[in-house]
Amino acid sequence: MSITVSEGATVAFNRAQLAQMFAHAPGFMALLVGPEHRFELTNPNYQTLIGHRSVAGCALADVLKDAVDQGYLALLDTVYRTGLPHHAESALYAVQATPDGPVKERYLDFVLQPMKTEDGRVWGVFVQGADVTERMRADQALALSEARYGALFAAMATGFCVIEMKFDAADRPVDYKIVEGNEAFEDMTGLADPYGKWVSEIAPGLEQHWFDLYGGVARNGQPVRFENPADIFGRWYDVQALRIGQPGAYQVAILFNNITERKQSEARQAALLELNDAIRDLTDAGEIALASARVLAQAMGVSRAGYGTVDTVAETITIERDFNQPGVGSIAGTLAFREHGSYIEDIKRGETVAIADVTLDPRTAATAEVLKRISAGSFVNMPLMEQGRVVAMVFVNHEAPRHYSDSDLRLMRDVAERVRMATERAKSEAALRDSEAQFRVFAQATPNQIWASWADGSLYWFNPQVYAYTGLAHGALDGTDAWAAIVHPDDVARADEGWSRSLASGQVYEAEFRIRRHDGVFRTFMVRAEPVHDEEGRITRCVGSNIDIEELRSQSAELARFNETLEEQVAERTSALMQAEEALRQSQKMEAVGQLTGGIAHDFNNLLAGISGSLEIITNRIAQGRYGDVERFTAAAQGAAKRAAALTHRLLAFSRRQTLDPKPTDPNRLIRGMEDLIRRTTGPGVALEVVASTGLWPVLIDAHQLENAVLNLCINARDAMPNGGRLTVETGNRWIDARTAKTQDLDPGQYVSICVSDTGDGMAPEVAARAFEPFFTTKPLGEGTGLGLSMIYGFVRQSGGQVRIYSEPEQGTMVCLYLPRHFGEVEDGEAAPEIEQAPRAQAGETVMVVDDEPTVRMLVAEILHELGYQCIEASDGAAGLKLLQSGARIDLLVTDVGLPGGMNGRQMADAARLDRPDLKVLFITGYAENAVVGNGHLDPGMHVMTKPFAMEALGTRIRELIES
Repeated sequence: MSITVSEGATVAFNRAQLAQMFAHAPGFMALLVGPEHRFELTNPNYQTLIGHRSVAGCALADVLKDAVDQGYLALLDTVYRTGLPHHAESALYAVQATPDGPVKERYLDFVLQPMKTEDGRVWGVFVQGADVTERMRADQALALSEARYGALFAAMATGFCVIEMKFDAADRPVDYKIVEGNEAFEDMTGLADPYGKWVSEIAPGLEQHWFDLYGGVARNGQPVRFENPADIFGRWYDVQALRIGQPGAYQVAILFNNITERKQSEARQAALLELNDAIRDLTDAGEIALASARVLAQAMGVSRAGYGTVDTVAETITIERDFNQPGVGSIAGTLAFREHGSYIEDIKRGETVAIADVTLDPRTAATAEVLKRISAGSFVNMPLMEQGRVVAMVFVNHEAPRHYSDSDLRLMRDVAERVRMATERAKSEAALRDSEAQFRVFAQATPNQIWASWADGSLYWFNPQVYAYTGLAHGALDGTDAWAAIVHPDDVARADEGWSRSLASGQVYEAEFRIRRHDGVFRTFMVRAEPVHDEEGRITRCVGSNIDIEELRSQSAELARFNETLEEQVAERTSALMQAEEALRQSQKMEAVGQLTGGIAHDFNNLLAGISGSLEIITNRIAQGRYGDVERFTAAAQGAAKRAAALTHRLLAFSRRQTLDPKPTDPNRLIRGMEDLIRRTTGPGVALEVVASTGLWPVLIDAHQLENAVLNLCINARDAMPNGGRLTVETGNRWIDARTAKTQDLDPGQYVSICVSDTGDGMAPEVAARAFEPFFTTKPLGEGTGLGLSMIYGFVRQSGGQVRIYSEPEQGTMVCLYLPRHFGEVEDGEAAPEIEQAPRAQAGETVMVVDDEPTVRMLVAEILHELGYQCIEASDGAAGLKLLQSGARIDLLVTDVGLPGGMNGRQMADAARLDRPDLKVLFITGYAENAVVGNGHLDPGMHVMTKPFAMEALGTRIRELIES
């Protein structure tokens, strides 16, 4: 046949042969001719593709509108115009055989091949291809399946990986490579980007049992499931492994879960069960703590565990007993936290301290070597709180650095809680046993009849007094009705009714009825029973008592008769009481005098023994020519003399007769100057706080004695706080009105208060009432004279003030000094000169010495002669005044105050100044009258020194006064 394609050109071909070839082609074929793309030939597969539409001889645009709309006509035009073939793979052709028919999507691989004449002109397009819809759908399904499985493996919480095993020449599994895995695999192992890498590179030190298990699966193809720890990861895994791929590929697929928390929970539960078994029958708190420490140390695999009580003020822990692994030493005892690091601040806040490596943590780096020496290269300290306060601590130590997980801390908390509960149980049981024992002792010892019943009224226990009174055998009264046999018949019904009513209501049972004695006599008893309730408020038993009131009834009648003569008896008793009170006051005076003289005699006998003994030995040594030891015994005698002087000073302070040198003083400045001394004296365990009032008034006081008083009070406060505490020194201005002044035994007016308070043991009222008594002390024998507070009291009272104590047991003590305000300016004090070698006299200088004690007069005169002074002596005031009224040169008068002959030293000096107005006077005294010397009554040019004194100090003072 021939076909005209354009301008008379013809192409001849055997149509039958071509049709036969098209029909048997495996894919679809079509031949389109001319620019209109008319269908010349189609094969059956093409007809199937286009829905068996009739297209022969028709242009494509007329019969395949669906192909035109999807761009296939444009493709044919391009191929026809350019003469270039077009290839397509998996191209979508939405087939719609009829305008309103269904659309069927087909995927095609095809080629549009231009058909050309010999001279190269295109006369048609040959369409050849294959319907790959099923393959495409299979590929899409496969891709979708792979995407789903990929998303599944990526999203699932179970770890998944594929590994490839490596075997050595001896066919032993030695390594494996991570081929692929999911995100959970990376999370559960902590390995980042491990794919394509060998485990020996990314996890060196992995245990051999992993290689053996996976190698066995790769070799024999038998799946396995097991639970194993991987110490290198610090975790436990539940693993399923099966071989995949060809046997020689040695690939293993692994599914696994991290079961570390479960294993830790199981270990905790096992440890807690073991702990419960260990402490179930223990009743001693120390044994409970030790058993708990052992379980904790073994469960956590640490070197040491223990429990201790914490003192946050002293910053210490006291460990009674601890558990230590073999080779690890105990640290039982009291340890200071600061010696082992700065983490005590965390403990005080109630925070758990977990340190994995003491050399790296900034809280312990400086003390790392100290901690390592006690096998604490890492540790956990877990404080235990009671009422918001740290009271104890559970701790674990390990000799090497290690990490402590949340599971470890939970185990410690669980153990601590059980220890607390067991300890409280043990204490409660011990308290119950003690209570029951005390009740039994009380019930046996009391003269009253004691009995007990169950909640239903059945009596089950009586003390011996019941059986002794009734004469019945033990157990004869047990039960609900037996007691009625010993009650008077007329009282049984009333007693029984009240008893039944109390049992039903739970109220206290009270009644009076007659009970028969063993001799048949009935006596009246007051019977009372209290119900005992359990924690839910239910009555479990009743405890009752029978009190014999037969005598009380007789006494009531006697009392009625007594009341008739009461007024007369009151008058007689009042008179007798007044006499007794007077006798008591006299007795108390004598007791105080006896106590005072006894204390003085005791202390002075000791001191005189030291002085006289030393002087006797000095005399013997000099007589023997042995001068080597003289200095030692001289120092001993001087030391005893100084102690005797201190004792007399305290006695004079108590008696308010000491020699005072009052000057205007700023108490705030004085206390600030003492602050460092107080801190050193009280020690680091006492926190000192000074609260100085602004605008504080000055006082007229002997500053040295005030310093001693404040220091004494601070020392007493320190002694009242053996475990440390807070000491506060506070000053303030006080207005004392008439009403308050009367209660405080003061004159109304303005005062300065100096208060020293502590947080110590406090005083009972009876102790506070006796605190100012001389020689009264609560300290152990040999630790106090009992004169401290009495000296303070005497000094303050002598200075016109008052002392008050405010104290409660276990609440602390405050001692307040109230000193009169001084209306004047405070002068800047000058430092007292140091005692040194006394300067010598100028030519002709004369000192007059008046003292009734020959020894003192002799010693003073001797030192004056040695210093070059002329010395005039007199033994009493009259003789001294006579010499003073003479024309002799006298540069300074040195006189005792208390002189015999009716004229004391002050009177003599005043009389002498009538003729010698510029006479300088130095009073030397061991007992000065207030009106003469103390409280600021000295005239200009008059000064005072208190006996005893160093002779060198006397010489220096004389030189100062003559030159002043």
